[in-house]
Amino acid sequence: MSTHFDEKGKFFTPVITKEPVPVMIQTVMHRINGNIYVRPEERIKDELDRADTFLAITEATILDLAGQEIFSADFITVNRQHIIWILPVADLKLSKAA
Repeated sequence: MSTHFDEKGKFFTPVITKEPVPVMIQTVMHRINGNIYVRPEERIKDELDRADTFLAITEATILDLAGQEIFSADFITVNRQHIIWILPVADLKLSKAA
């Protein structure tokens, strides 16, 4: 890894610091539970608005539409155009009927 300094002494590195955020993602055909990575002081929406075609997800569990686990993976990517909604697990609230 290389580090570059500008004339004022500020350093630049190719590493981008991001924090894991546990989420539940609904796609057209599946539900995915896992972690996405968001830069400090940014929102999940900011990460979704980036121009990248795919969103990286770690510690992923993929469920079918009936809620049955199909498989799991340490890392997957999902095409952002296939995402219907994302819910941060920290904001998850179960209904009183559950």
